[in-house]
Amino acid sequence: MNTDFSKEEGDCKTQSFSTRVIGCKYVTPDAYGAINYPVYRNAAFEFADSKAIAEAFQFRTDLHTYSRISNPTVTNFEEKVKAASGADNAMALASGMAAISNTFLTIAYAGSNIVSSPHLFGNTFSFFKFTLAEFGVEIRFVNTDHPEEIAAAVDENTCAFFAELLTNPHLEIANLPVISELLHKKNIPMIIDTTLIPWCGFDAKSAGIDIEVVSATKYISAGATNIGGVIVDYGSYDWKANRKLAALPKPKGMSRFMFKLRAEIARNIGACMTPDTASLQSLGMESLELRYRQMSTTAYNLAVYLSKHPKIKKVNYPKLESSAYKAISDHLFSCNPGAMFTISLESKESCYNFMDHLKIIRRSTNLFDHKTLIIHPESTIYGTFSADIKKIIGIEDNLLRFSIGLESEDDLINDIKQALE
Repeated sequence: MNTDFSKEEGDCKTQSFSTRVIGCKYVTPDAYGAINYPVYRNAAFEFADSKAIAEAFQFRTDLHTYSRISNPTVTNFEEKVKAASGADNAMALASGMAAISNTFLTIAYAGSNIVSSPHLFGNTFSFFKFTLAEFGVEIRFVNTDHPEEIAAAVDENTCAFFAELLTNPHLEIANLPVISELLHKKNIPMIIDTTLIPWCGFDAKSAGIDIEVVSATKYISAGATNIGGVIVDYGSYDWKANRKLAALPKPKGMSRFMFKLRAEIARNIGACMTPDTASLQSLGMESLELRYRQMSTTAYNLAVYLSKHPKIKKVNYPKLESSAYKAISDHLFSCNPGAMFTISLESKESCYNFMDHLKIIRRSTNLFDHKTLIIHPESTIYGTFSADIKKIIGIEDNLLRFSIGLESEDDLINDIKQALE
Protein backbone atom coordinates (compact mmCIF):
# COMPACT_ATOMS: atom_id res chain seq x y z
CA MET A 1 0.00 0.00 0.00
CA ASN A 2 1.36 3.43 -0.96
CA THR A 3 1.37 5.68 2.13
CA ASP A 4 3.33 8.56 0.61
CA PHE A 5 0.71 11.28 0.34
CA SER A 6 3.18 14.16 -0.07
CA LYS A 7 2.37 14.84 -3.72
CA GLU A 8 3.47 18.12 -5.21
CA GLU A 9 0.85 20.84 -5.51
CA GLY A 10 0.45 23.11 -8.52
CA ASP A 11 1.91 26.60 -8.64
CA CYS A 12 -0.01 28.37 -5.86
CA LYS A 13 0.66 31.80 -7.35
CA THR A 14 -1.44 30.96 -10.40
CA GLN A 15 -4.30 29.37 -8.48
CA SER A 16 -7.50 31.05 -7.33
CA PHE A 17 -8.06 31.90 -3.68
CA SER A 18 -10.26 28.91 -2.83
CA THR A 19 -8.02 26.48 -4.73
CA ARG A 20 -4.94 27.70 -2.83
CA VAL A 21 -6.65 27.36 0.53
CA ILE A 22 -8.35 24.01 -0.08
CA GLY A 23 -5.26 22.51 -1.72
CA CYS A 24 -2.82 23.82 0.89
CA LYS A 25 -0.13 21.18 1.42
CA TYR A 26 0.40 19.66 4.86
CA VAL A 27 3.73 20.52 6.49
CA THR A 28 4.00 16.86 7.51
CA PRO A 29 2.04 14.29 5.45
CA ASP A 30 -0.64 12.45 7.40
CA ALA A 31 0.23 8.81 7.96
CA TYR A 32 -3.19 7.67 6.74
CA GLY A 33 -3.76 10.23 3.99
CA ALA A 34 -6.58 12.04 5.80
CA ILE A 35 -8.12 14.71 3.56
CA ASN A 36 -9.12 16.80 6.59
CA TYR A 37 -6.12 17.32 8.83
CA PRO A 38 -6.47 15.44 12.15
CA VAL A 39 -7.07 17.21 15.45
CA TYR A 40 -4.04 16.68 17.68
CA ARG A 41 -5.89 17.14 20.96
CA ASN A 42 -2.91 16.74 23.27
CA ALA A 43 -0.57 18.87 25.35
CA ALA A 44 2.88 17.34 24.82
CA PHE A 45 4.88 15.39 22.24
CA GLU A 46 7.40 12.57 22.66
CA PHE A 47 10.93 12.56 21.22
CA ALA A 48 13.26 9.73 20.28
CA ASP A 49 16.22 11.07 22.29
CA SER A 50 17.43 14.00 24.38
CA LYS A 51 19.20 15.71 21.48
CA ALA A 52 15.98 15.81 19.40
CA ILE A 53 13.92 17.44 22.16
CA ALA A 54 16.68 19.96 22.90
CA GLU A 55 16.87 20.99 19.25
CA ALA A 56 13.10 21.35 19.04
CA PHE A 57 12.99 23.65 22.08
CA GLN A 58 15.78 25.76 20.58
CA PHE A 59 13.99 26.28 17.24
CA ARG A 60 16.49 24.12 15.31
CA THR A 61 13.74 21.85 13.99
CA ASP A 62 10.04 22.21 13.14
CA LEU A 63 8.99 19.53 15.61
CA HIS A 64 6.35 20.31 18.23
CA THR A 65 7.15 20.23 21.93
CA TYR A 66 4.10 21.54 23.78
CA SER A 67 0.74 22.76 22.45
CA ARG A 68 0.98 26.14 24.19
CA ILE A 69 3.98 26.77 21.94
CA SER A 70 2.88 25.00 18.75
CA ASN A 71 0.59 22.19 17.64
CA PRO A 72 0.28 20.31 14.31
CA THR A 73 -3.41 21.18 13.83
CA VAL A 74 -2.75 24.84 14.58
CA THR A 75 0.23 24.84 12.22
CA ASN A 76 -1.98 23.43 9.47
CA PHE A 77 -4.38 26.35 9.95
CA GLU A 78 -1.47 28.81 9.89
CA GLU A 79 -0.34 27.31 6.57
CA LYS A 80 -3.81 27.94 5.13
CA VAL A 81 -3.56 31.57 6.27
CA LYS A 82 -0.20 31.87 4.52
CA ALA A 83 -1.66 30.34 1.35
CA ALA A 84 -4.60 32.75 1.48
CA SER A 85 -2.62 35.90 2.24
CA GLY A 86 0.71 35.31 0.51
CA ALA A 87 2.49 36.15 3.76
CA ASP A 88 5.86 34.87 4.94
CA ASN A 89 4.59 33.82 8.36
CA ALA A 90 1.41 33.59 10.40
CA MET A 91 0.66 32.80 14.03
CA ALA A 92 -2.76 31.77 15.34
CA LEU A 93 -3.89 32.83 18.80
CA ALA A 94 -6.88 32.60 21.11
CA SER A 95 -8.73 35.71 19.88
CA GLY A 96 -8.48 38.88 17.82
CA MET A 97 -7.57 40.84 20.93
CA ALA A 98 -4.85 38.28 21.67
CA ALA A 99 -3.47 38.98 18.19
CA ILE A 100 -3.42 42.74 18.83
CA SER A 101 -2.02 42.55 22.36
CA ASN A 102 0.70 40.00 21.46
CA THR A 103 1.72 42.09 18.45
CA PHE A 104 2.26 45.26 20.46
CA LEU A 105 3.79 43.52 23.44
CA THR A 106 6.35 42.24 20.93
CA ILE A 107 7.34 45.63 19.52
CA ALA A 108 6.37 48.33 22.06
CA TYR A 109 8.59 49.42 24.96
CA ALA A 110 8.50 52.03 27.73
CA GLY A 111 8.98 55.43 26.09
CA SER A 112 7.74 54.29 22.68
CA ASN A 113 4.58 55.54 20.99
CA ILE A 114 1.93 54.25 18.62
CA VAL A 115 0.28 56.53 16.06
CA SER A 116 -3.31 55.60 15.31
CA SER A 117 -6.78 56.75 14.42
CA PRO A 118 -9.01 57.08 17.54
CA HIS A 119 -11.80 55.39 15.57
CA LEU A 120 -11.18 51.89 16.86
CA PHE A 121 -13.06 48.88 18.16
CA GLY A 122 -13.77 49.45 21.87
CA ASN A 123 -11.33 46.90 23.32
CA THR A 124 -8.55 47.95 20.95
CA PHE A 125 -9.00 51.56 22.05
CA SER A 126 -8.99 50.47 25.70
CA PHE A 127 -5.85 48.35 25.23
CA PHE A 128 -3.95 51.28 23.71
CA LYS A 129 -5.32 54.08 25.85
CA PHE A 130 -5.32 52.38 29.24
CA THR A 131 -3.48 49.02 29.31
CA LEU A 132 -0.33 49.93 27.35
CA ALA A 133 -0.23 53.39 28.94
CA GLU A 134 0.44 51.78 32.31
CA PHE A 135 3.62 50.28 30.83
CA GLY A 136 4.85 53.65 29.54
CA VAL A 137 3.63 53.39 25.94
CA GLU A 138 2.03 56.54 24.50
CA ILE A 139 -0.84 56.50 22.01
CA ARG A 140 -1.01 59.44 19.58
CA PHE A 141 -4.35 59.83 17.84
CA VAL A 142 -4.48 61.38 14.37
CA ASN A 143 -7.01 61.83 11.58
CA THR A 144 -5.91 59.19 9.07
CA ASP A 145 -7.74 61.04 6.28
CA HIS A 146 -4.84 63.52 6.46
CA PRO A 147 -1.45 61.80 5.99
CA GLU A 148 0.31 65.01 6.98
CA GLU A 149 -1.01 64.49 10.54
CA ILE A 150 0.63 61.08 10.58
CA ALA A 151 3.90 62.55 9.33
CA ALA A 152 3.82 65.18 12.09
CA ALA A 153 2.99 62.66 14.83
CA VAL A 154 5.69 60.04 14.20
CA ASP A 155 9.20 60.34 15.62
CA GLU A 156 12.23 58.20 16.51
CA ASN A 157 10.25 56.48 19.30
CA THR A 158 7.25 55.51 17.13
CA CYS A 159 7.13 51.71 17.16
CA ALA A 160 4.25 51.47 14.67
CA PHE A 161 1.37 53.10 12.88
CA PHE A 162 -1.90 51.26 13.50
CA ALA A 163 -5.35 51.49 11.93
CA GLU A 164 -8.35 49.37 11.08
CA LEU A 165 -8.73 48.67 7.36
CA LEU A 166 -12.39 49.61 7.73
CA THR A 167 -13.06 51.34 11.04
CA ASN A 168 -15.69 49.64 13.17
CA PRO A 169 -18.37 51.00 13.18
CA HIS A 170 -17.41 54.25 11.39
CA LEU A 171 -16.53 52.55 8.07
CA GLU A 172 -13.73 54.95 7.30
CA ILE A 173 -10.90 53.82 5.02
CA ALA A 174 -7.37 55.17 5.25
CA ASN A 175 -5.39 55.53 2.02
CA LEU A 176 -2.97 52.74 2.94
CA PRO A 177 -0.69 52.85 -0.15
CA VAL A 178 -0.02 56.57 0.46
CA ILE A 179 0.45 56.10 4.20
CA SER A 180 2.71 53.09 3.66
CA GLU A 181 5.03 55.10 1.42
CA LEU A 182 5.21 57.86 4.02
CA LEU A 183 5.92 55.42 6.87
CA HIS A 184 8.57 53.42 5.05
CA LYS A 185 10.50 56.59 4.28
CA LYS A 186 10.59 57.15 8.04
CA ASN A 187 11.34 53.47 8.74
CA ILE A 188 8.11 52.82 10.68
CA PRO A 189 6.05 49.62 10.27
CA MET A 190 2.39 49.73 9.25
CA ILE A 191 0.18 47.39 11.29
CA ILE A 192 -3.44 47.05 10.18
CA ASP A 193 -6.47 45.23 11.59
CA THR A 194 -8.07 43.77 8.45
CA THR A 195 -10.86 41.83 10.16
CA LEU A 196 -13.67 43.49 8.17
CA ILE A 197 -12.34 42.44 4.74
CA PRO A 198 -10.90 38.91 4.31
CA TRP A 199 -8.00 38.01 2.01
CA CYS A 200 -10.29 37.00 -0.86
CA GLY A 201 -11.46 40.62 -1.05
CA PHE A 202 -8.26 42.52 -0.27
CA ASP A 203 -4.53 42.16 -0.99
CA ALA A 204 -2.79 43.41 2.14
CA LYS A 205 0.72 42.98 0.77
CA SER A 206 0.14 45.17 -2.27
CA ALA A 207 -1.34 47.87 -0.02
CA GLY A 208 1.96 48.07 1.87
CA ILE A 209 0.91 46.38 5.11
CA ASP A 210 3.80 44.96 7.14
CA ILE A 211 1.89 43.19 9.92
CA GLU A 212 -1.77 42.26 9.75
CA VAL A 213 -3.96 41.36 12.73
CA VAL A 214 -7.25 39.54 12.23
CA SER A 215 -10.09 38.41 14.42
CA ALA A 216 -10.61 34.93 12.97
CA THR A 217 -13.82 34.73 15.02
CA LYS A 218 -15.52 36.70 12.27
CA TYR A 219 -15.48 35.56 8.63
CA ILE A 220 -13.03 32.68 9.06
CA SER A 221 -14.82 30.75 11.81
CA ALA A 222 -17.79 30.02 9.52
CA GLY A 223 -20.80 30.74 11.64
CA ALA A 224 -19.29 32.03 14.91
CA THR A 225 -18.59 28.52 16.17
CA ASN A 226 -15.31 29.53 17.85
CA ILE A 227 -13.04 32.42 18.80
CA GLY A 228 -9.59 32.96 17.34
CA GLY A 229 -7.08 35.48 16.09
CA VAL A 230 -4.20 35.61 13.61
CA ILE A 231 -1.02 37.67 13.29
CA VAL A 232 0.24 37.79 9.70
CA ASP A 233 3.82 38.86 8.92
CA TYR A 234 4.56 39.86 5.31
CA GLY A 235 8.32 40.03 5.88
CA SER A 236 8.46 43.51 4.37
CA TYR A 237 9.88 45.42 7.34
CA ASP A 238 13.46 45.37 8.64
CA TRP A 239 13.06 45.13 12.42
CA LYS A 240 16.62 46.34 13.03
CA ALA A 241 15.01 49.77 13.28
CA ASN A 242 13.06 48.68 16.39
CA ARG A 243 15.07 49.16 19.60
CA LYS A 244 13.49 46.13 21.21
CA LEU A 245 14.20 43.76 18.32
CA ALA A 246 17.42 45.11 16.78
CA ALA A 247 19.80 42.88 18.75
CA LEU A 248 17.82 39.67 18.19
CA PRO A 249 19.06 36.97 15.82
CA LYS A 250 17.14 36.42 12.61
CA PRO A 251 16.44 32.69 12.34
CA LYS A 252 16.05 31.12 8.93
CA GLY A 253 12.53 31.56 7.57
CA MET A 254 11.45 33.93 10.34
CA SER A 255 11.66 37.69 10.90
CA ARG A 256 12.98 39.16 14.15
CA PHE A 257 9.38 40.13 14.95
CA MET A 258 8.10 36.58 14.51
CA PHE A 259 11.03 35.12 16.45
CA LYS A 260 10.39 37.43 19.42
CA LEU A 261 6.68 36.68 19.22
CA ARG A 262 7.01 32.90 19.06
CA ALA A 263 10.04 32.39 21.29
CA GLU A 264 9.08 34.75 24.08
CA ILE A 265 5.91 36.83 24.02
CA ALA A 266 3.34 34.23 22.94
CA ARG A 267 4.96 31.58 25.16
CA ASN A 268 4.85 33.85 28.20
CA ILE A 269 1.35 35.25 27.64
CA GLY A 270 -0.08 31.82 26.83
CA ALA A 271 -3.00 32.92 24.64
CA CYS A 272 -2.60 29.95 22.30
CA MET A 273 -5.22 28.70 19.84
CA THR A 274 -6.56 25.25 20.72
CA PRO A 275 -6.31 22.41 18.20
CA ASP A 276 -10.11 22.04 18.10
CA THR A 277 -10.49 25.71 17.23
CA ALA A 278 -7.77 25.44 14.58
CA SER A 279 -9.58 22.52 12.95
CA LEU A 280 -12.83 24.50 12.78
CA GLN A 281 -10.96 27.56 11.49
CA SER A 282 -9.33 25.47 8.76
CA LEU A 283 -12.74 24.23 7.60
CA GLY A 284 -14.05 27.80 7.69
CA MET A 285 -11.21 28.97 5.46
CA GLU A 286 -12.27 26.56 2.74
CA SER A 287 -15.74 28.14 2.34
CA LEU A 288 -14.65 31.71 3.10
CA GLU A 289 -14.72 33.08 -0.45
CA LEU A 290 -18.17 31.66 -1.21
CA ARG A 291 -19.72 32.98 2.02
CA TYR A 292 -18.06 36.37 1.73
CA ARG A 293 -19.30 36.87 -1.81
CA GLN A 294 -22.93 36.27 -0.82
CA MET A 295 -22.83 38.16 2.48
CA SER A 296 -21.16 41.24 1.03
CA THR A 297 -23.49 41.30 -2.00
CA THR A 298 -26.54 41.16 0.26
CA ALA A 299 -25.05 43.92 2.43
CA TYR A 300 -24.60 46.19 -0.58
CA ASN A 301 -28.11 45.53 -1.87
CA LEU A 302 -29.63 46.20 1.54
CA ALA A 303 -27.60 49.39 1.93
CA VAL A 304 -28.87 50.64 -1.44
CA TYR A 305 -32.46 49.81 -0.50
CA LEU A 306 -32.28 51.42 2.95
CA SER A 307 -30.59 54.57 1.63
CA LYS A 308 -33.91 55.36 -0.08
CA HIS A 309 -36.12 54.70 2.96
CA PRO A 310 -37.72 57.90 4.35
CA LYS A 311 -37.45 56.82 8.01
CA ILE A 312 -33.69 56.37 7.88
CA LYS A 313 -31.55 59.49 8.27
CA LYS A 314 -28.34 57.97 6.92
CA VAL A 315 -26.89 54.71 5.61
CA ASN A 316 -23.13 54.23 5.73
CA TYR A 317 -21.53 51.69 3.40
CA PRO A 318 -18.32 52.47 1.48
CA LYS A 319 -19.65 51.44 -1.94
CA LEU A 320 -22.57 53.88 -1.84
CA GLU A 321 -22.18 57.05 -3.89
CA SER A 322 -22.85 59.02 -0.71
CA SER A 323 -19.74 57.63 1.01
CA ALA A 324 -16.65 59.82 1.16
CA TYR A 325 -14.61 56.61 0.91
CA LYS A 326 -16.12 55.13 -2.25
CA ALA A 327 -13.08 55.90 -4.45
CA ILE A 328 -10.51 54.35 -2.10
CA SER A 329 -12.89 51.43 -1.44
CA ASP A 330 -13.16 50.71 -5.16
CA HIS A 331 -9.37 50.93 -5.45
CA LEU A 332 -8.46 48.65 -2.52
CA PHE A 333 -11.19 46.01 -2.55
CA SER A 334 -11.80 43.47 -5.30
CA CYS A 335 -15.57 43.26 -4.74
CA ASN A 336 -18.10 44.67 -2.28
CA PRO A 337 -16.44 46.19 0.82
CA GLY A 338 -17.62 43.76 3.45
CA ALA A 339 -20.86 42.60 5.06
CA MET A 340 -21.23 45.37 7.64
CA PHE A 341 -23.06 48.68 7.32
CA THR A 342 -24.65 51.19 9.68
CA ILE A 343 -27.82 53.24 9.71
CA SER A 344 -28.73 56.34 11.68
CA LEU A 345 -32.27 56.90 12.99
CA GLU A 346 -33.85 59.89 14.75
CA SER A 347 -32.77 59.02 18.30
CA LYS A 348 -31.53 56.37 20.68
CA GLU A 349 -35.14 55.58 21.58
CA SER A 350 -36.07 55.00 17.94
CA CYS A 351 -33.05 52.67 17.61
CA TYR A 352 -34.24 50.61 20.57
CA ASN A 353 -37.80 50.52 19.25
CA PHE A 354 -36.64 49.39 15.81
CA MET A 355 -34.39 46.67 17.24
CA ASP A 356 -37.13 45.35 19.52
CA HIS A 357 -39.50 44.81 16.58
CA LEU A 358 -37.10 42.77 14.45
CA LYS A 359 -38.14 39.13 14.03
CA ILE A 360 -35.40 37.56 11.87
CA ILE A 361 -32.40 39.78 12.58
CA ARG A 362 -30.79 38.91 15.93
CA ARG A 363 -29.93 41.43 18.63
CA SER A 364 -26.36 40.29 19.25
CA THR A 365 -22.74 41.36 19.12
CA ASN A 366 -20.11 39.77 16.83
CA LEU A 367 -19.70 40.15 13.07
CA PHE A 368 -20.19 37.89 10.05
CA ASP A 369 -22.07 35.06 11.69
CA HIS A 370 -24.26 33.09 9.28
CA LYS A 371 -27.12 34.91 11.00
CA THR A 372 -27.72 38.61 10.45
CA LEU A 373 -27.00 40.59 13.62
CA ILE A 374 -27.74 44.10 14.85
CA ILE A 375 -26.28 46.07 17.75
CA HIS A 376 -26.48 49.56 19.21
CA PRO A 377 -22.75 50.34 19.59
CA GLU A 378 -23.02 53.36 21.91
CA SER A 379 -24.81 51.43 24.67
CA THR A 380 -23.01 48.09 24.25
CA ILE A 381 -19.46 47.95 22.87
CA TYR A 382 -18.77 51.47 24.16
CA GLY A 383 -21.33 51.39 26.98
CA THR A 384 -18.81 51.56 29.83
CA PHE A 385 -16.86 54.49 28.36
CA SER A 386 -17.32 58.05 29.57
CA ALA A 387 -19.02 60.68 27.43
CA ASP A 388 -15.62 62.29 26.76
CA ILE A 389 -14.11 59.02 25.53
CA LYS A 390 -17.16 58.34 23.34
CA LYS A 391 -16.65 61.78 21.81
CA ILE A 392 -13.00 60.99 21.04
CA ILE A 393 -13.95 57.68 19.44
CA GLY A 394 -16.80 59.34 17.53
CA ILE A 395 -19.76 57.20 18.60
CA GLU A 396 -23.28 58.61 18.31
CA ASP A 397 -26.30 57.24 20.16
CA ASN A 398 -28.58 57.10 17.10
CA LEU A 399 -26.32 54.64 15.23
CA LEU A 400 -27.13 50.96 14.56
CA ARG A 401 -24.64 48.42 13.18
CA PHE A 402 -25.73 45.55 10.93
CA SER A 403 -23.70 42.41 10.26
CA ILE A 404 -25.24 40.60 7.31
CA GLY A 405 -25.48 36.82 7.26
CA LEU A 406 -26.65 34.22 4.78
CA GLU A 407 -30.43 34.60 5.01
CA SER A 408 -32.57 35.50 2.00
CA GLU A 409 -32.15 39.12 0.97
CA ASP A 410 -35.93 39.51 0.53
CA ASP A 411 -36.62 38.16 4.01
CA LEU A 412 -34.16 40.59 5.55
CA ILE A 413 -35.71 43.53 3.69
CA ASN A 414 -39.19 42.52 4.84
CA ASP A 415 -38.02 42.20 8.44
CA ILE A 416 -36.46 45.67 8.36
CA LYS A 417 -39.54 47.16 6.70
CA GLN A 418 -41.98 45.81 9.28
CA ALA A 419 -39.73 46.93 12.15
CA LEU A 420 -39.45 50.47 10.76
CA GLU A 421 -43.18 50.69 10.26
